[in-house]
Amino acid sequence: MGTVDLNVNSDPVGSRPPARRRSPFNSIKFFVLCHSLLQLAQLLVSGYMKSSISTIERRYGFSSQKSGVLAAFNEVGNTILIIFVSFFGSRVHRPRFIGSGALLACLASLLIAMPHFLSDPYDYANRVSSASGQNSSGLCQSSSSLNASSSNQSCSRQESPSQEGVYPLLLLGQLLLGIGVVPIQPFGISYIDDHASRRNSPLYLGILFAVTTIGPALGFITGSLMLRYYVDFDKLSPDEIELDSKDLRWVGAWWLGFLVASCLVFLTALPYLFFPRNMPQEDGADDVETRPDSKHQETNQLQELSLPQFLKSFPRIALRTLRSPVYLLVALAQVNLAALLSGLATFMAKFIERQFSQTVSFSTMMIGAVGIPMAVLGTIMGGILMRRFCLSVSGASKLCTIAILLCTFSAMPLLLIGCPTQRVAGVFPPGTDAVSCTSSCGCPQDAFNPVCGSDGVEFRSPCHAGCGAMEMDTNDKVTNYTECRCVGGLGSAAPGTCGSGCAHLLRPFMVLLGITSFVASLSQTPSYMMILRTVPAEDKSFAVGVQYMLFRVLAFMPGPVLYGSVIDTTCILWGKKCGKQTSCLYYNLDHFRQRFLGVQVFFVCGGLLCFLLTIVVLRRASRRQEAQPDGRAGYALVTGQKAAEDAASKEKELLGVKT
Repeated sequence: MGTVDLNVNSDPVGSRPPARRRSPFNSIKFFVLCHSLLQLAQLLVSGYMKSSISTIERRYGFSSQKSGVLAAFNEVGNTILIIFVSFFGSRVHRPRFIGSGALLACLASLLIAMPHFLSDPYDYANRVSSASGQNSSGLCQSSSSLNASSSNQSCSRQESPSQEGVYPLLLLGQLLLGIGVVPIQPFGISYIDDHASRRNSPLYLGILFAVTTIGPALGFITGSLMLRYYVDFDKLSPDEIELDSKDLRWVGAWWLGFLVASCLVFLTALPYLFFPRNMPQEDGADDVETRPDSKHQETNQLQELSLPQFLKSFPRIALRTLRSPVYLLVALAQVNLAALLSGLATFMAKFIERQFSQTVSFSTMMIGAVGIPMAVLGTIMGGILMRRFCLSVSGASKLCTIAILLCTFSAMPLLLIGCPTQRVAGVFPPGTDAVSCTSSCGCPQDAFNPVCGSDGVEFRSPCHAGCGAMEMDTNDKVTNYTECRCVGGLGSAAPGTCGSGCAHLLRPFMVLLGITSFVASLSQTPSYMMILRTVPAEDKSFAVGVQYMLFRVLAFMPGPVLYGSVIDTTCILWGKKCGKQTSCLYYNLDHFRQRFLGVQVFFVCGGLLCFLLTIVVLRRASRRQEAQPDGRAGYALVTGQKAAEDAASKEKELLGVKT
């Protein structure tokens, strides 16, 4: 009888709920796993874009400023739509919104790779003339009519509609990528927090935050692997690929990583179509019942607000949040550090490549294997120090100040570790001229096939070196150019650049860069905690949302453009194709180092100044607190505004929205 009763009771009442709970899509642990994989794939795309930006620049002849705009363009859609994430909160089916956003990011990644398939094969200098079968290596000769005719054929291809639409297509892909990733992290964090037990929620969120630091590093490492393959390996046979990765004209398979990442994003997006809008609370969540009902009341009150009312209240609430002096100073300090990071992530690989004469793939690997991991360790160590010493807001401000001060000391020597600009005939030093010995050669203006003379002087091409003959190996690859009129000594030149001649300085540079990344990242966790502890409890989520918006508007969007513009000012020879300016061929390496790293030192000093001012503000506030012993030191800067803010209680309800 007992067994019969159990069966009878379990069929109508208990049968379905256990079946639903057995489904992985009703498990918050499975959601955390899926969300970790999705964030990893999504951040791999953004990290890969940063690692490939200089290669895309070389492939399509962009300036560094245009590359900076491209790198920052995904922040445009992200910045605009993040406000609406605050409004919608839990009103929508969050898993489906996450999955839809991920599928849009997948499409965006495919769009970014599309120009490769729409464009003709990469047409580097001296390759066009090889099609005619004469002057295939750009040697000095009296007539250049064949070069001119073949160059005209190339120009007609360069001006085709598909070639003209490359940059807008890349911008569109970046814009859609920024829009697609908007709901992923905010909705994912709020969904986990709503359905996980209070005990496990910090662990799950810690896993997600760890993934956010690993993702970009994997993007750079993936970029290093993909850029070792020639860009058109899918269009040309191995015998037709004449360049190697050490050639200044080399372009790696930048598009391949976007296809791989797009597949990963697609696969990780599919599970979100099957997660329920609300799943059963996690087992063992004894405190579920004790969670504040105010949270649900708050959600109901938020849902009573229309979108126009929300948008109307948003600026007032943001301004009120920014009135907290410590919040404003810490946010500005973090903006300075975020701007520094945006430049380092976008252009540091290019800096290493040019400054120390390294390949693109190796330079990218240095960022992914040294710079980012050291920053991750610094972030973790900052959290450990906060917990170990139980630092207050004042203690956190001092820790941040010390960290950035040490960062300044470690960043300054980077300005001195670098290479002088190699001697390039007719280019550097200014005033040198090689026209007299090549006046009868008829060298095309857009010729670029660097050779290194036996006297240590570099020339833009064998033609500019006045070379009349060449030696080849059994594989029909040039090993040496001879009879070079402009080269002293032996009168010969080797294919390839002479390089900057100080590759041995790369190791101490990377050691200092790693130390700088580590020390600067020590301030990330303490500064984040300062923001959480110096705003009212009900303002915290909104304050973090405003903080990230400031990052995007003041750092991540203008930062790469600023760095790209600074790098362009150091160019001493721009490439030309079909009468149009393309990417830079040679930089003044001293100016490149001083200006690029100088901008980073400027941002470090800006962050240091803001943290110093927080110490001053907190000291003054503590003195006022001594006169008011009932005040609480941790919230001293907030209590003075409390009365005024209580009058705006309805607006405050908006601040609890998940950003």
